[in-house]
Amino acid sequence: MSATQAALNELLPLAGDTFDKNKVTPGILGFLVFAALALGVWGLMKSMSRHMGRVNFQEAPDPASAPAPGQDTTRS
Repeated sequence: MSATQAALNELLPLAGDTFDKNKVTPGILGFLVFAALALGVWGLMKSMSRHMGRVNFQEAPDPASAPAPGQDTTRS
């Protein structure tokens, strides 16, 4: 017996006492998996938001619109 089969045998009672082949629902195990995924996504979004807030990005000036070296930019 593999470890996966042993784990599934332990989780089988969570599926319920009776098994009706005409009415199959995810049950409590499906809810727990969905809730774990939702918490994981929430944590990743929170972490990404925090990291994006720390980014200090200043765009370099466009070299095409910058004055040439030695050119006088002050006009009176």
